[in-house]
Amino acid sequence: MKRLYARLYLALLASLALFAVAAGGLWWALGEDAWAQRQGAAFGRLASNLLPPASAPAAEQEAALQRAVAGMRGGIALYAADGTRLGVAGFDPGRRGWRVRLADGRQLVMRGERHVPGLFLATLALLLLAIGAGAYPVVRRMTRRIERLQKAVESLGSGQLSARVEVQGRDEVAALAESFNSAAARIEALVAAHKSLLANASHELRTPLARIRMGTELKKDAREIERDIAELDALIDEILLASRLDAAPPLAKEEVDLLGLAAEECARYENVSLEGDHVTVSGDARLLRRLMRNLIENAFRHGKPPVFVFISKNKIQVRDAGPPIPDAERERLFEPFHRRPGSVRASGYGLGLSIVRQIARQHGGDARYEDGFIVDLP
Repeated sequence: MKRLYARLYLALLASLALFAVAAGGLWWALGEDAWAQRQGAAFGRLASNLLPPASAPAAEQEAALQRAVAGMRGGIALYAADGTRLGVAGFDPGRRGWRVRLADGRQLVMRGERHVPGLFLATLALLLLAIGAGAYPVVRRMTRRIERLQKAVESLGSGQLSARVEVQGRDEVAALAESFNSAAARIEALVAAHKSLLANASHELRTPLARIRMGTELKKDAREIERDIAELDALIDEILLASRLDAAPPLAKEEVDLLGLAAEECARYENVSLEGDHVTVSGDARLLRRLMRNLIENAFRHGKPPVFVFISKNKIQVRDAGPPIPDAERERLFEPFHRRPGSVRASGYGLGLSIVRQIARQHGGDARYEDGFIVDLP
């Protein structure tokens, strides 16, 4: 009884049994009486044709009653219009019976043997068995899906981040399975991203630190050391921002003019062409500015000037005059620490476009490459 399917199934069977008992009791209390009364009315019309007239002696009327009920179960009593008993046949006058009034004012009181029809009980029993047999696989199928979901939750909790549940049906259990799969996939992606971030960050941090250490040992120019420190600071800033965006922090919602923001960022560079309409979106101005800056810097760092920036309804597009990126490389551009083949360390750390996509998704949009980098914002 600790199993959910057993409790559900027994509850269903108990409900069916209660229904069968209630139906039988209702028939016992009302159904048979109504049936008997209808039959008694028909018998009363027949008896009025068989009985002698009301003026006949009581003995003659009682003899007629005896002949009328010969071979029948139960009994019958005849009463005059004033309530005087005229005759009785196979009937205890003290017991309750069904009363039928004849056309001449006399009354017949009849009593039959109460019995429960076997066919009725057999039908109820067969219905109970049929519904019970049909309900078991339904209940078991539903609870089996819950058991699979429980096992998947336990597997996820034990560290198996690839655990998923097969989605069956379109009910609440299926919706719960879909929610679990989405949450598990999100957790797996976050853990994988953090592992990759930690592994790559530890590798990337060693390079500027090694240069700083070597510079201090060789007493290099202080300006070179400052550049190394600035590079290290920028890398740490990008790592921290990527980590914060993974945690999905609440955004500071405000109205942001994308064209105005793009104009401010484009003014920091040469050979940048800006076109578009004044588009206002609701979002975090600081993060949207970082998104715009990363896109423009990426175009200058990995592309070929001039750089073109287009602002249209719900879309930012940045492209350069360089050759298009192959289809096989386009999706990988947004992976953390990914560098295109042939790139050098001086060309960045591979976090800029990853941060662009994270910021876009934080705002309910996405980033992709298609004839330039495109960011869709709702």
